[in-house]
Amino acid sequence: MKEVDYIIVGCGLAGIAFAEKLFQNQKSFVVFSNKSQQSSLVAAGLYNPVILKRFTAVWKAKEQLQIAIPTYKSIECRLKIKIDYKIELLRRFASIEEQNLWYSASDKPNLSPYLSTQIIKNENNDVDAPFGFGIVKSVGRVDTKLLIKAYKNWLIESDSLRQETFHYKQIQEEDLYINYKNLKAKHIIFADGFGLKTNPYFNHLPLKGTKGEVLVIKAPKLNIDFGIKSSVFLIPIGNHLYKVGATYEWKDKTNYPTEKGKLELVKKLKTFLKCDFEIIGHEAGIRPTVIDRRPLVGQHPSHKNLYVLNGLGTRGVMIGPYAAHKLYDFIENKVKLDEDIDLKR
Repeated sequence: MKEVDYIIVGCGLAGIAFAEKLFQNQKSFVVFSNKSQQSSLVAAGLYNPVILKRFTAVWKAKEQLQIAIPTYKSIECRLKIKIDYKIELLRRFASIEEQNLWYSASDKPNLSPYLSTQIIKNENNDVDAPFGFGIVKSVGRVDTKLLIKAYKNWLIESDSLRQETFHYKQIQEEDLYINYKNLKAKHIIFADGFGLKTNPYFNHLPLKGTKGEVLVIKAPKLNIDFGIKSSVFLIPIGNHLYKVGATYEWKDKTNYPTEKGKLELVKKLKTFLKCDFEIIGHEAGIRPTVIDRRPLVGQHPSHKNLYVLNGLGTRGVMIGPYAAHKLYDFIENKVKLDEDIDLKR
């Protein structure tokens, strides 16, 4: 029987963030992944410290970025890949009133590090932006597909990945350890995204799940190297390709892209993009969202070796490493969890 410190169920953004924290602290682990959840794969991968619909700061944006950026840098160096791309993000203004709201927001202490007071005039004939743009700072894009692919390959090489469905009924609990098939572990971390709804230990938690659809378009004439946030995001990913997203659907819980979603994205995109484009990709996934927009982190009330790391919502790239860091400190160093993320709330 193989002995490890941790079993991690799920190899999306949450699972990888926790695995990386374990690796940095010389802890042994095995990760289970069955590809049933794909919200991390289809995510635009944008990290952005500002909620641009309302011009408000993301919860603990500074703290999240301080942990996330070094985490992805460490992965890049070890796996010899490039996944973190710094980009300029422009918020398109729809009116003079929005410009004024932007100026007011940029004066606030928690937003001033991230919002430039300069209004950028639009000089691209293929973009409709008569009121210009505001610049958002400290923004980047993580290539989530490459991250997950490369990380899984690294796990395989170190014999730390089980590409199979995790069967909850086969958990055998002892006082200090958990036995699962041929593994003996001190702790199990459930980072299974929307799959949590079928987890008998944590399916009582208020995980809603929101379907999101994204497009990949090719627009050779557009030729921009910055992102635009208007009615949708338009994010450059290289070779004249751009990600467009995303939709929000609360009833449909399937991972299948829909014609309705595609038409919604195209309609919104055409409100500001004037050049021709070709749709070359269309994907969907279920975001693990929570009504209060905070992660679900913590220990099962009666099964003390079982923990959850979930509910990263629409900002998994940014909040995942922060939540993983907090859970690790809770387990290993007995540091109390923030009330905002503790599942006891």
